[in-house]
Amino acid sequence: MAASTIQIFLPDGNPRGLRIAKVTTRNIEVLQVPRVHLDDTTKRPELSNVGIYFLFGNSDEDTSPIVYIGEAEDVLVRLSQHNKTKDFWQWAFVCISRAQEFTKVHVKYLEWLCHQTIEKVGRFQIDNKGEPTCPHISEALKADLADYFDTIRILTSTLGFPFLEDIEASSKERLLHCNGKDAEAKGKYLEDGLVVYKGSTANLEEAPASKGTWVAKLRQTLVENKTLVQSGKVYIFTKNHIFNSPSAAAVTVLGRYANGWKEWKYENGKTLDEEIRQNI
Repeated sequence: MAASTIQIFLPDGNPRGLRIAKVTTRNIEVLQVPRVHLDDTTKRPELSNVGIYFLFGNSDEDTSPIVYIGEAEDVLVRLSQHNKTKDFWQWAFVCISRAQEFTKVHVKYLEWLCHQTIEKVGRFQIDNKGEPTCPHISEALKADLADYFDTIRILTSTLGFPFLEDIEASSKERLLHCNGKDAEAKGKYLEDGLVVYKGSTANLEEAPASKGTWVAKLRQTLVENKTLVQSGKVYIFTKNHIFNSPSAAAVTVLGRYANGWKEWKYENGKTLDEEIRQNI
């Protein structure tokens, strides 16, 4: 997407309350609704439109945030139902057409496309039980909806939820490396943490001092959700995984306490600390 102007409107003046975002030259509008303020937003006419929506939250057991994807002809009705039945979410994002052009087919296709993208990107765990089906649409409509999808991606990322943003490694980016004993991991420092790329390996054995600590608990969680799978004498990362900090990534790879700013290094041998923190 080219350079653009994004407008974020605060209807009640509360920066932690309802936020309405739009690219000023485009038709899509995203409403960010805090669950705690859901009752206060029920009179907003936009929420009763046809739209696609996302519920965001975290669980106590998982290391990745959670997203639920849905579509509805009246999103407010569906959000009210989820408020009574789903526990994990704190935020709802509602994506609508400002010109009220969305139909059931539009939002069902966007739901399918978003589900496919979130699964591929791997930043968030998907809470949906089943996978949406792709409706049959024309080539022209598919092109229009791809443009709408890109606007949704930009707006949700701007609001702090980059769940549709790709994190695959490219040949042009500067990779970070964390090696030790049997471990050989590659990653990249991002705005929201440090991603360890799929195919990286981590030490199987943990240092004695790490047993029973948060280091062991973090690694066990990643084993249980199959982010780490044993292969011979190592664990293999089965997908890209974003850690909140370089140190959390390093202790997972090395199986011991570690300062990630010192352990992650670029090809030139300089540490992440030298390149990012000491170079400013």
